[in-house]
Amino acid sequence: MVVPRYAGARCKLMRIAFRADASIDIGTGHVMRCLTLAEALRSRGHECLFIGRDHPGNLEALIRQKGFEVHLLAPGRSDALIPEQESVPAHSDWLGVPWHFDADQTRNIVGGRQVDWVVVDHYALDARWEQEVSQVGAKVMVIDDLADRNHHCRLLLDQNLGRQPEDYDGLTKPDCIRLCGPRYALLRPEFAAMRKLSLERRRSPEVRRILITLGGVDRENVTGEVLRVLSRSRLPPETELDIVMGASAPGLDSVRVQASKLPFRATVSVNVSDMAERMCLADLCIGAAGGTSWERCCLGLPTVLLVLAENQEGGAKALGDVGAAIVVRREGESLDALGSVVDRLLGSHELSEIGQMASSVTEGNGVESVLEKMMLCSEEH
Repeated sequence: MVVPRYAGARCKLMRIAFRADASIDIGTGHVMRCLTLAEALRSRGHECLFIGRDHPGNLEALIRQKGFEVHLLAPGRSDALIPEQESVPAHSDWLGVPWHFDADQTRNIVGGRQVDWVVVDHYALDARWEQEVSQVGAKVMVIDDLADRNHHCRLLLDQNLGRQPEDYDGLTKPDCIRLCGPRYALLRPEFAAMRKLSLERRRSPEVRRILITLGGVDRENVTGEVLRVLSRSRLPPETELDIVMGASAPGLDSVRVQASKLPFRATVSVNVSDMAERMCLADLCIGAAGGTSWERCCLGLPTVLLVLAENQEGGAKALGDVGAAIVVRREGESLDALGSVVDRLLGSHELSEIGQMASSVTEGNGVESVLEKMMLCSEEH
């Protein structure tokens, strides 16, 4: 076994602060992928802490349950308005306060703690915030998906399929290290561990078990619409539906009632910790675009991908273009097209082809690659 150079005894132990939010509007994906990176860092002896704002649907309890220190920032103030003449990122309303107010709060938390890195995963923050926070002497790492604003950072990660380093030309300084593409996807180690088994069981695929997972929040209860469509499809009665939702999903109770009346066996699970195993057991997934796309690809799980937000469009299109998923878009509030897609996949060779293309997107070792780059940057003087 080759031991990475950053895992040696002389490797400096670091303190890393993560700035990421979860909410009913934002979803949970930003915090979840930061947790994956934080757990990998902690397993190597580094100390991690989280900073997030007290939005409805935040994940403070989960972060604490994972054993990490959490600093929850107060909700937005009505007297802290953004000047009209100031340009702001497209998702600035996700922050709840002006960027400079958030930067002051974050700097106050990390300033006296000898933080080595600040990892920021937030569409509402850009180079101005990053430059202010870096004044505490920490290196800044940005996790982004959009390539739509300037950044002031030493390291930038964009794990989306089709993303190229040159997409950030003019948005970062020339010395910024840009890690682009699914080879750097932040997946928990159990996905790579289950990859071989998952791929082996897909050699002769049939649709017997369907995993339905529409994100940690599913604010518009798309899960309920999916169940309605499937109840009218040609799925045989022995089909099993594995429905996974977040505890803060507004439609959770109604989905439980709906699932109990379906013509198939359907179970509803909340805040699961065994997603890799569930994906391995599933023959098909109906899922949202976003970070879980790379988990499904790692395990070769054929997916019907639902685009639920504008910022998911680019990633979904890239997966669809290479045949690693079938993309379905909502027509208004309707997902009627989903039914015909599922019916088409029953007994079709297309299922195998999608799984094979998905498995070629990523092998699930991105965290190791990201950690190595962080450690190399930390050795700089």
